[in-house]
Amino acid sequence: MATPVLCHDVHNAQSDAFAAENDLHRRSLAKDRKISLGANSLGEDGGRNSADDLLEAMGYKAELLRSRSTLQVAFMSFVLAAIPYGLATTLYYPLVGGGPVDIIWGWVAVSLIILCVAASLGEITSVYPTSGGVYYQTFMLAAPSYRLIMSWICGWAFVVGNITITLAVNFGTTLFFAACINVFETEPEVGIFEAKPYQIFLIFVGITLLCNAVAALGNKWLPYLDTFAIFWTFAGLICIVVCVLAIAKNGRHDAAYVFGEFDSSNSGWVPGWSFCVGLLHAAYATSSTGMIISMCEEVRQPATQVPKAMVATIVLNTIAGLIFLIPLVFVMPNQADLVALVSAQPTPVIIKSAIGSSGGTIALLLPILVLALFCGIGCTTASSRCTWAFARDGAIPGSRWWKQVNPKLDVPLNAMMMIMVVELVLGLIYFGSPAAFNAFSGVGVICLTLSYACPILINLITGRKQVAAGNFFLGKLGWFCNIVAVSWSALALPLFCMPTAIPVVPEYMNYASVVFFAFFVVATAWYFIWGKKNYQGPPTHEDAVLEARRASVISQEGKRHY
Repeated sequence: MATPVLCHDVHNAQSDAFAAENDLHRRSLAKDRKISLGANSLGEDGGRNSADDLLEAMGYKAELLRSRSTLQVAFMSFVLAAIPYGLATTLYYPLVGGGPVDIIWGWVAVSLIILCVAASLGEITSVYPTSGGVYYQTFMLAAPSYRLIMSWICGWAFVVGNITITLAVNFGTTLFFAACINVFETEPEVGIFEAKPYQIFLIFVGITLLCNAVAALGNKWLPYLDTFAIFWTFAGLICIVVCVLAIAKNGRHDAAYVFGEFDSSNSGWVPGWSFCVGLLHAAYATSSTGMIISMCEEVRQPATQVPKAMVATIVLNTIAGLIFLIPLVFVMPNQADLVALVSAQPTPVIIKSAIGSSGGTIALLLPILVLALFCGIGCTTASSRCTWAFARDGAIPGSRWWKQVNPKLDVPLNAMMMIMVVELVLGLIYFGSPAAFNAFSGVGVICLTLSYACPILINLITGRKQVAAGNFFLGKLGWFCNIVAVSWSALALPLFCMPTAIPVVPEYMNYASVVFFAFFVVATAWYFIWGKKNYQGPPTHEDAVLEARRASVISQEGKRHY
């Protein structure tokens, strides 16, 4: 048996005092924790004990059940991205930005970039696998002089990003559902559903309540739901591809059009910038990449399973996205007509144009609609975990409420309900601006991108020394991935604050920039007003973490769980 030696730096003393003073909920600081270096300590739980030892050495007691395997983590990560749903609801952006080239090659380009982001986050997660995710990682990687403010901003960006992207998913599902209903028409180009603002909002409320109910009451069944979603999605994709290409009632474009047509005249921007603005389509669909990190404390071997799942999911998503997008572009109606749609939801129109039947169209759209609900449930689950993790470190006002785990449901129910209320309140923005979905999706992408960039940039600046001991260390390739990820973040932050098209009218302005700026100012001001005195960051015992990691690696060699 070995007893880890704890660091005696100033910060650790502060963390101990903070934990004692605030009586952090069911947390162990691992001061006297003895960690076995042999596989005999595994017992029947196998790898679960080593993961919990590592978690406890990082200052937390395991409060959530570790029930997910590698495949189940990958499946949940896939559901969070929800290809093809994520691409179907935002297809309007690349149509405005450039058409087929923006749709196809924009998706490929962003997917390759996000693969670098996933690999970069995977390296760091293999060293610091907690539900605190990128905020905890930022704190551990940063120098003591700026780790508090950096982890504070990263944590708030991660929480706000999770909440707004979940809001965007449920609101996007609402708009997509309305567009699907309107494939049935009372007369040409006039749908049967008027979709007034109050109707849209009430549907949004219903979807949000449903997703929260399933995430809260059916937690133990969610891994099976995610597994079902994979087969459901690919069955739906096959049906869409075969039907639209085989029937193609209005004909098919040639390959030169599908892979080479670029028309930026609908955006008003110069061609190069127009193409970039259209990348929000792909960025939105891949923005959930790091959200799966919040599930680390429900995974059997998070140091290896979560990094593998993040990278593998990007590859799977890229392939699924191309399978979905290429056939749609082959049968796509006039680009300008799709851009002019009041609903800003061109996917149902494209499929109906190819099928020629309202009934057939709704049948093909049904798999996407069901996947949208799965995505909303997954995002609700992940956002509740990241908010709970941030709250248990005292970073959110009223933390004593939000850090509680419901013992019967095995979920942070209070945090989940708080997030639901915030989403419903923000949904009221739709009454003032029909472009509310643009703001929700834009803010979600921007905040999540910023939160992912924080630990990657700090890791790069510090010479990547702390990830060298991880199970997912990429060596020289890691440098390349880190540089690509940081460069993408530097482009994405201002890019997705831009309006989709110019000239801009107030009701169609992209208010993501306003919301993001307000968040940044409020988060920074709140740190100096309250956080600087009360927030001490997560409890850290770096020597214990290293010792526990070695024990975890040896345990995995004795008995592996995938």
